[in-house]
Amino acid sequence: MQLVIKRIMDILLSFLGLILLSPIFLIVSIIVYMKLGRPIFFIQERPGQHGEIFKMIKFRTMLNIKDKYGELLPNEKRLTKFGKFLRSTSLDELPELINVLKGDMSLVGPRPLLVEYLPLYNEYQARRHEMKPGLTGLAQVNGRNSLTWEEKFKYDVWYVDNFSLLLDVQIIIKTIIKVLKRENINQNENVTMTKFQGTQEC
Repeated sequence: MQLVIKRIMDILLSFLGLILLSPIFLIVSIIVYMKLGRPIFFIQERPGQHGEIFKMIKFRTMLNIKDKYGELLPNEKRLTKFGKFLRSTSLDELPELINVLKGDMSLVGPRPLLVEYLPLYNEYQARRHEMKPGLTGLAQVNGRNSLTWEEKFKYDVWYVDNFSLLLDVQIIIKTIIKVLKRENINQNENVTMTKFQGTQEC
């Protein structure tokens, strides 16, 4: 029953959020177009519940600059000041409300990671996919990119085992506070979290 209510909450809150935040959505879209060009959105395949692949939607934060061999330059050379601002305020993740409304994601759950990580998970870590991925999650309100991968996975699996609507509400409130404070955005001042390489730890 709690999962049914969770889905109803996802639909109502994501729909309400898209309406209330539509002016911000429009303004960010225009600025992204002016500063980064087209496309406005960054669309990437991510694993959802049970590892099923879906297309996650975010605002672009990087330039598509390539080297003489046609390869994209490193992230730190493509990420603009505006892109950093979008990430630090989590405005780049606003379009994910569309994924929540569609049912690809939930407001709260383990964050959807890269498809390339799927074969690297051990049995314990793979349990994070027993719930729908979230716009925010337990790991995000307990350190986000300052956590190690193993710590993140422990938070994700703990959430799967201890899910409740009250916990979801607590995570949403903590997320709002952290976004306003702009805490734990990047690990050791890097552009993004270092890539997961796999682990044998359970």
